[in-house]
Amino acid sequence: MTEDQLSAVRRGLPEGTRAGETVIGSPTGVGRAGRTGQDMDRGSRDELLGRLAEAVGSVTVAHPTRVAVDGPPAAGKTTLADELAVVLRSQGRDVIRATIDDFLFPRAQRYPRGEYSAEGCYFDTHDHEALHRVLLDPLGPGGDRRFQPAVYDRTADTVLSPPVTTAAVDAVLVFDGVFLMRPELVERWDLRVFVSTALEKTVDRAVIRERRVSSRADVERRWRERYIPAQQFYFATVRPTDHVDIIVHNDEPRQPVWAPRTH
Repeated sequence: MTEDQLSAVRRGLPEGTRAGETVIGSPTGVGRAGRTGQDMDRGSRDELLGRLAEAVGSVTVAHPTRVAVDGPPAAGKTTLADELAVVLRSQGRDVIRATIDDFLFPRAQRYPRGEYSAEGCYFDTHDHEALHRVLLDPLGPGGDRRFQPAVYDRTADTVLSPPVTTAAVDAVLVFDGVFLMRPELVERWDLRVFVSTALEKTVDRAVIRERRVSSRADVERRWRERYIPAQQFYFATVRPTDHVDIIVHNDEPRQPVWAPRTH
């Protein structure tokens, strides 16, 4: 990704753009539990989780079901994935909960282009080879179901090697993270969910989330120079919402709007 490409992406997706909005539009005007021409639903958080659990249950594969919960930073995907895992466990499913944050490269390897590089955010951050090798492929078609849920401790900035575990054949992997529909990963998922929110809203959420460790100025700089341009590049080149099964609009987490996608 060149600086010219980044500039073009910024021009094509104006400030305030919703992640996914250029593909499916705004949920404005959707009535509670009602339908629109875009086939969207609005309901309570519990209703959304019930729909997602139904979608997981509808997947028929001969190996553990691998669920991706994609979305920009601070969109609410980790919280949604955690809540979905609780619901699935209450239904008797064996759930493996994992996250892209446990498949980062070590810090010294993540920032060769600088701390604020959008290009580095997209290309240098995540160890996809390890993710395939220890988690997604063992749980996929022809896999032996012997997996490891992590390879990296972000807090300590150290490599991990947790014990190998054997998953039940009907287990569910609930995996959250950024850039999960990129070409290296998109075919590894059996159900794909995208959590969408206005990119400007992610900045406000990040400031609140990181206020104890970072100043507002530092957070805003990281978002505006690194994270938002990387997401804009992802949307311009990969068009992730074209590949997912369900899109969740999460501007109002207690009153979410969601839309099943057909391919």
